[in-house]
Amino acid sequence: MGQSGSGKSTLLHIIGCLHKPTDGSYRLDSKDIHTLSDSKLSETRNAHIGFVFQSFHLLDGHNLLENVELPLIYAGIPEKVRKKRAMEVLEKVGLKDRIQHTPQELSGGEQQRVAIARALVGSPKLLLADEPTGNLDSMNSERILAIFKALHKEGMTIIIVTHNPSVSLISQKVIHLKDGLVNE
Repeated sequence: MGQSGSGKSTLLHIIGCLHKPTDGSYRLDSKDIHTLSDSKLSETRNAHIGFVFQSFHLLDGHNLLENVELPLIYAGIPEKVRKKRAMEVLEKVGLKDRIQHTPQELSGGEQQRVAIARALVGSPKLLLADEPTGNLDSMNSERILAIFKALHKEGMTIIIVTHNPSVSLISQKVIHLKDGLVNE
């Protein structure tokens, strides 16, 4: 948690292997992230990390199934397996009946659930969420947080970045950032 500009997203990007730390070290799955090439960082992200962002980053010209399959296409997963996994995660987020719809045909809450399904389709060990309820009304925010609670109950590690105190209430641990520093 922290105010805008406190370093929340930067920290999340380092944890997610999108940026390398400028000082210190970070190890993920016994690998020193600072020493990995860009292609190895990409492989590490694809194999271990799912991302959910405030803006959904869905492809308008593609239906939900195609949007959710995308990370598996990049991973070289065969089509039959991709479709099966995509259907499973769309069912998990309550959107199995909407697979042929495109993002612009959905509400904001439904689009965020598609983004969560896409983050889950590769079976990541770690789910990173950057202000996942920031663009949603309270009802859809509660639905998204309920999905995160269920995923955590199943054993998934989830890191949520937020400035919203009500979102932090579902967390087991809250770390506060201020001016780029942990402020506990």
